[in-house]
This record gives sequence, structure tokens and C-alpha cells, in this order.
Amino acid sequence: MYIATVPNRNSPPAILLRESYREGGTVKTRTLANLTSWPAVRVAALKRCLRGDFDGSEDPSAPVSDRIFGVLFALKELASRLGMVSALGQTRVAKLALFLVLARVAHQGSRLSAVRWAADHAVAEVLGLAPFDEDALYTALDWLATQQETIEKKLYRAYVRRAGQPPILVLYDVTSSYFEGDKNELAAYGHNRDGKQGKKQLVIGLLTAPDGEPLTVTVFKGNTADPSTVAEHIERIKTRFKITEVVFVGDRGMVKATGKTALTDQGLRYITALTDPQIRKLLKRDLLQLDLFDETAQEVEHGTRRLILRRNEARQHKEAHRRQDKLAKLHRLVAERNAFVQQANRATPEAGLRQLTQWAKTHTLTAFLTLTLQDTQLTVELDEAKQADAALLDGCYVLETDVPPEAMDAATVDARYRDLQHVERDFRTMKTSLLEMRPIFVRKATHTCGHVFAAMLALKVAREGERGLKAALGTTEHSAQALTLKDALSALSRLCFQRHEVAGQEFLQVPRPDQRQTAILTALGVKPPAITKRHPTKV
Repeated sequence: MYIATVPNRNSPPAILLRESYREGGTVKTRTLANLTSWPAVRVAALKRCLRGDFDGSEDPSAPVSDRIFGVLFALKELASRLGMVSALGQTRVAKLALFLVLARVAHQGSRLSAVRWAADHAVAEVLGLAPFDEDALYTALDWLATQQETIEKKLYRAYVRRAGQPPILVLYDVTSSYFEGDKNELAAYGHNRDGKQGKKQLVIGLLTAPDGEPLTVTVFKGNTADPSTVAEHIERIKTRFKITEVVFVGDRGMVKATGKTALTDQGLRYITALTDPQIRKLLKRDLLQLDLFDETAQEVEHGTRRLILRRNEARQHKEAHRRQDKLAKLHRLVAERNAFVQQANRATPEAGLRQLTQWAKTHTLTAFLTLTLQDTQLTVELDEAKQADAALLDGCYVLETDVPPEAMDAATVDARYRDLQHVERDFRTMKTSLLEMRPIFVRKATHTCGHVFAAMLALKVAREGERGLKAALGTTEHSAQALTLKDALSALSRLCFQRHEVAGQEFLQVPRPDQRQTAILTALGVKPPAITKRHPTKV
């Protein structure tokens, strides 16, 4: 038997299954079936079968593993559900910006490494992107910086639709991120939270909804003081998001006198915390008493403001243990230094005194102890009264707010202030744990702002994925079946295209996800791709 292709004038050729036989010494042919209506893939499979390709010999047209499909497919579906795909648009530069966001979730790295990463993923099929280079991605960073306001407005409207109402409370905090190199237009020396001495940095302000959902991010020069960043975000709340009544929650030292005045002038409320010196000043003036600090929030009126007092016992014990650990380490360092001076004839005792005094100052111990030199030996002199005074406010904090009591009671004010941990978690995710925004290597201001904005958009996608995984599979602390987003993306990286060659054409086919991949896609709320989907291309 064999398959014959018979020309049919102006119509498509007929595909016939035939066999040859002898009759009286004459070779004749008869048609067994008309295969014209069969798909080309099925006809090709029958040809291979008739040739004996499946009799143990190697199949020259067997499917070949192609680029990774599952990672970008799942991440794009998450971004689309957040309204991010429509907010960015369908232009080429918008698709490049979306690629930067999704690559930040799955890959991190530089723009050049993202180009190399794209070669292994189905960028064209999933995002509709033709090949691109590093310069195209830098252009996309510039575009993100210039379009940030428009994109944030669209994403805010999408968030309000999902939440059902505008937020009545926003959380705000700042962090810093350091640079490699010193040519960045926004880089400056300032209060470095990354512990990278000698590195220039920039300051980043992040405004979120009460659940930690990022709303807007702003980049400031590295020497910008934290309180001076508040005014710009107040303006964004009023003009960009059209929020007229909201409570602004900022960390201690963030919302100072100028910020409070600006918030009041704009008709907004605030919740913030007093600094340690401010609390001590109120204690000296007998406006506060130590016995008011308790595990449950207590309230004191202070003019037109409300003061919420609380003592966190767990925090109190933690701070006390930390101080004792520092003291124990200092005594150990002093003993080691004294032993070294006794054994080394050329050792300089004064050098050890300078070094350990600086160590004690760095670890905030000099308020109640002094280091002295007696002959060649160092001694630690501890003032117990000052030590007790240093521990006076362990675990204590005082919140200040102008929110009326009928709108929020003391316990609610305390709970909303502690919601700032959502912003701190967002910063950790952006900077280190998943998205690895730092260190920053770009130079232009627009590239820097675009890079930080792309990281914020990636944070929104990552949060959406983590919510789905947590709801369906639990957390890694409580369930052996739980997965992190990184684990889930690793499993989806095994979901690759299969490339088939049939009748001079190539077809890309999506295989059926395995059980683990199906569970992940279901948890993420992503419908598995149809396994019959094919992408024909010329060989």
C-alpha cells in the first residue's frame, strides 16, 4: 500500500490510499480509500507507518522540544487579570515594557541578560514580539518612565473595580537602593539602609492600599530626607487618584510637622508614630505615664490630637535580649583584645580602645557604658541607672492621629499602623527576595525611574501569583504541598512547545501539562492552554 497524490486541475489534489497487485502477469492498482479530507499531520503519520518508520527505527519527523512556553503564558495571564496588559497597550514598545515586567518576576538580571533569556522562551507566540536587542529594552524603560502616570491611573481604576470601593486608608514608606558606579543622574550619598558604605544610592517612596497592593512608586535623589518625600505623594493621592477622604499612614519620623500640616491642608487624616525623644519629652512633662503602656492600646488626648499608647511584650523581651547579647559580645571582644595585647609586645592598647569604643557606639551601647584603659588593659564601666533608663521604653510606642474616635477606635488605629509591615514586605520583595531590583547599573534618570517602575509592576504580578498559590496550596510554613512562586515558575519552565515538521512546514504544538503543572495553573487561576493549538511556519 502507498499514498498517491493525484492532480485535480484547479482544485486541491486528491490524496488516495492505494495498493498494487498482479492479475495475469499485469500490475494493476486499486484505490482503497480517499484521504483528501484528512489533516496533513494524519496523512504524514500514515505515510511513516506505511514506510515502517514505527518498526523500531528512528523517526526522522518526531517532535522536537522547542522554547519554553509555560512561564510567560502564566505570568501574562496574571498581568492581564490585573488590567496591566490593557493599561500598557498593544504597541511594540508597550509589549517590550510588559516583557521587562514579566522577566523581572521570572529572571531578574540586566537588560542584556533578559535578551539572552528571551531566546529560550516563547516571546513571539505569547507576547507577539519580534526579536529585539538590549537597546530596545532601554527604549522601553524610557517609555515606562514617561507613561507612568497614565499607567498608574488605569491600574488604580482596575484595583478599585476588584476591591469594590476606593481605599479609605493608604500606607506609605521609603527605602533606599544602592548603585554600582557613580555616574547615575539621581545617585547621591545619603542614609544607606542597605549597609553598603561608600555606595551612592537613590531613595524610593512606595504608596500602597491597606492590603499592601502597590499604587504608585516615586524615585528621589539619594540625599533626599524621608519626610520631604511625603508632599509629592499627598499630591498624587489628590490629583492622580482623585481620593478626597483618606487616612495616610506613615512610619515614625516620616510624617513630621510639615507633613502633618500638608495633610491637614488637603483635608486628609494621618496616623504616625512618635520618635523615642518625643515620647521621653512627653513623659518628663507628665503628659504621659509609664503605667499607661499596656498590651492593649490605651488612648490619651493631646490637644486636637489623639495619642495611642501600647507596649508589645514580645518586642520588649526581644530588645532586652538583643541588648544583653551586645553586652556579652563586647565583653568577649575586650577579653580577646586584652589577651592579644599581653602576648604581642608591639601591640598598641590605644588602638584597641578606639576600635572597641567605635564598635560600642555603632551598637548604641555608649549611652550607659564607657571603655577605659588601665595600664595596657581595657575595662568596661557600666552605669546601671543609665542602662535602666535605656531600657525604659523597650517595646513601647506611641501613635499620633487626627482621625476622630467615632471613625477609628484606639485598637483599630494600632492595627492600621501595624499594617505598614505590608509595605516593608513589598520592599523586601522588590529589592532582594524575588525581584532583585538592586544593585542598579543604569545611568540616565529616565532609565532609573523606568527600572523602579517596572519592579513595582512586577511586584503586582508576583503578589497576584502568591495569593493564588497560598489560597489553593497553603503556605510553606504549614503545608508540605505548598509552593513558592519561584517553585511554581520552575515547574512551568518544563512546559515547552513541541515542533513538528509535516509536508515541508513546521508546526508548534503545546503539550498537555502534567499533573503538577495543571495544579499550579489551577491555583493561579490560569486556564491551561489548548493542546491542539499550532503555529505554522515555513521550514
